[in-house]
Amino acid sequence: MAERWDERRGDDRELDEPRRAAEPIRVLVVDDHALFRRGLEIVLAQEEDIQVVGEAGDGAEAVEKAADLLPDIILMDVRMPRRSGIEACTSIKEVAPSTKIIMLTISDEEADLYEAIKAGATGYLLKEISTDEVATAIRAVADGQSQISPSMAAKLLTEFKSMIQQRTDDRRLVPAPRLTDRELEVLKLVATGLNNRDIAKQLFISENTVKNHVRNILEKLQLHSRMEAVVYAMREKILEIG
Repeated sequence: MAERWDERRGDDRELDEPRRAAEPIRVLVVDDHALFRRGLEIVLAQEEDIQVVGEAGDGAEAVEKAADLLPDIILMDVRMPRRSGIEACTSIKEVAPSTKIIMLTISDEEADLYEAIKAGATGYLLKEISTDEVATAIRAVADGQSQISPSMAAKLLTEFKSMIQQRTDDRRLVPAPRLTDRELEVLKLVATGLNNRDIAKQLFISENTVKNHVRNILEKLQLHSRMEAVVYAMREKILEIG
């Protein structure tokens, strides 16, 4: 099962209203293999709360379809002809800012994962996951969480550590906004892949309190996602993960 990294991006941060249960989750499927697209459509058609509203065969077409259809979720491959999924992410966030993107790929490269996150992806799943997990991931992301395959979550933390090691000592740093001790605790637990519920249990606080801390962290750092906050915190040595 993919690990959950709760987050909100841009216009759909944690301040948003919860999704109304009666509304189906509108999904755009993007992959350069027609057979794979068709397979996903067949699988998702069995889910009453999920509706596939369109498909695209590459990143360029994905941007056009996203602007036209304004889907809730885009399932998109990383490596495609004409324009890759990662390249398409940034443009999609411009034409459909409320749309959330889940990369669904065979690529387990750390660089692809990190670039996808920077480009605005809300999830990164490997195609080895089961069909049931695809629907579960769509629901979780629509509900404001992020989904990352466990093996990729571990690589993400490795990438964070590598960023720290590569930073030169003479790099000029802009003074970082001050986070409270509790905010640092929350941020460290976010970095390990825990969701809001698990963080609340570990710190013996309410889930709403956790959400408020995450919102404050994002606002202080002027970032949009929890994962971006972790990258920033580690790069600036606000936080280190052992």
